[in-house]
Amino acid sequence: MTSDTHIPPRWPVWKLALLLYVFAAAAVAINLFMLGLLGQALGFAALPPRIAVLLALPLGVPAAWLAGRWVDRLLAEAGRG
Repeated sequence: MTSDTHIPPRWPVWKLALLLYVFAAAAVAINLFMLGLLGQALGFAALPPRIAVLLALPLGVPAAWLAGRWVDRLLAEAGRG
């Protein structure tokens, strides 16, 4: 008995990162804003939400790349099982 299961090719990491960029940048923005609130408790100036979002735009790129690598490893692990 032969198995005709076709395993589709996995997406490259850059495509996964591109897909996940919006979510990664949003997570970075939220974390920066929360860090600004923590800094305010320590005596620093508050970080406005707009500044947190603007800072998250470039910082979301490495975060998305790491998320893409993580999802790629999960897909590889699921494909072995």
